This record gives sequence, C-alpha cells and structure tokens, in this order.
Amino acid sequence: MSEPRDFSGYRWNYPRLRWPGDAGLAVSFVLNVEEGAEFALSAGDPRNESHHEVTHEVVGTPDLCMESQFEYGARVGYWRITRQLLAAGIPLTLNACARALEATPWIATDAAEQGFEVCCHGWRWESHAGMGEEEERALIVRCVDSIRRLHGRAPVGWHTKSSASVNTRRLLVEQGGFLYDSDAYNDDLPYYVRVAGKPHLVLPYAFDTNDMRFFDSHAYVRGSDFADYAIDAFDALLAESRATPRMLSIGLHTRIIGRPGRIEGLRQLTRYIAQRGGAWCATREQIARHWLAHMPPQAAA
Repeated sequence: MSEPRDFSGYRWNYPRLRWPGDAGLAVSFVLNVEEGAEFALSAGDPRNESHHEVTHEVVGTPDLCMESQFEYGARVGYWRITRQLLAAGIPLTLNACARALEATPWIATDAAEQGFEVCCHGWRWESHAGMGEEEERALIVRCVDSIRRLHGRAPVGWHTKSSASVNTRRLLVEQGGFLYDSDAYNDDLPYYVRVAGKPHLVLPYAFDTNDMRFFDSHAYVRGSDFADYAIDAFDALLAESRATPRMLSIGLHTRIIGRPGRIEGLRQLTRYIAQRGGAWCATREQIARHWLAHMPPQAAA
C-alpha cells in the first residue's frame, strides 16, 4: 500500500535552520552515472533503451547507435564534468546505477579518490513501479553490496529512476544504512515521513533544474539555456532563504551536459554561484547529516 499523499507540506511554517557558514540556501550538484545500466539486448535485457540524443527503438537486435551514445558519458563526459566541478571546489554526489559502476569500475575508484558521494540509482536504469517486493528487496541488497565493493563505502542515499514502487521506502528502512532517499519532487527542503513506524528523511530532487531537458522536452538547446534557468532558480531560492532555509538540486548526466556544445552552461552556472555567494554547496549526504543533526524528527514534527 502506498503512503498517504501529503499536499500540505510546511505551508510556510518552515523550520528555523541555517546551513553551515550561516547560509540560507544549500545547493546539491548531482551527476547521474547510468552508462552500462541502460536497457540493451546485448546485456541480456528484454529490450533496447529508446531515448538518447534521438528517440528511436531498435527491436530484435542490439542497437549499436544507442549503446555508443551512452558510452560517450563514461568515456568523455564524466571526466569533463567532474574536473570542472573539482576545479570550482564543488562537492559532488554521483547518482549511480550499480550495474553502471560494474561496467565502469574506474569511475567508482575515481569517485572514492575525489571524495564524491555515491547515491544508489538502482541496479539498472529503470523504474521500480510495479516491481515485485521480493525482487526489489534482493535488488537493493545487490546494489548495496556492489557499491560497497567498488566504491569502498555502502550508499547512504537512494534515488529510483522515474517512479519508486509502493514498497521502496519500506525496503530501504528494512535494509538499514540509508540516511535518505530522493524519490520525491514536491518541496524545496528535506522533510520526514514515517515508514514502518520510523522517521525517514526525504531530500527532494528536481526535473526542471536538470540537463535532462536537453533530451526530454528540448526546452534547452544551448548550454546557456540550462545555465540561465538554473541561475533564475538559484536567485529565487537565495532571496527566499533570507527568511527560510532552502535547497536547490542541480541534475546532471555524463552523456548530456558532458557534450562540448553544452558544457559551457555548467561553467556559467558554477561561476555565477561562486561570484554571487550566500549558498552552501554540499553533497546530499552532507545535507542529510546536517538536517538530521540540527532538525531531528521531534523538532521537525
């Protein structure tokens, strides 16, 4: 059974909390690592992924075009993006599918060396909606074991592609070790839900301040389209954060913003955030730990 929907939220009764450095706004850069986890007949999956730089599904035979589009993210995009964020001094969360890290273990090694957080993005790049409970339970265990082995640390965060199942949060709580999930898009701040009788932290994610809009709706064409929209969101939340705390998620994909025609948008955004000041850039784990320490469930109730 799914959780009851909550349309109320904080209703402007936001908690009195400041982020480190007396910042009102926390900014989370999330780099999705999915290459090698996409549906592919060559990997033994039942079908090929149909969505990349173009939308086209090859049926009944491996799609070599689609596969090479995804490969770009691991071969080129990951390095181009991460080196830019490192140069800007911005902490990074990798939203990584475990099967993707199995295919590109050097990314897990580099993430450990650079101090990047690895949040689990599932095993395969797929929705969990409708997935059987036992299948999903086993999948979560497999993901945790894989990321621990490859990265050196078990993930403390979880984010399903598209929709989670009605069981996902309960299974994460039962598994133990997870501080938060990001399977929500309904607020500009973390919040708690009760799962299996326990408080569980949710760090909402965002699809609008996200380079996926180069693909999904073609709302972004030039890199500056992405930068301009994210800067508008940053400015709006920074202004609100003078009175109430705020959080901004910036979603990136190695095969999308990592292209040379788009990377300038990320440079524009990171330069603007540094010049504007007033925000705390952090991994999602850092945000979760700060919230848990300074706004525990009893205080947030």
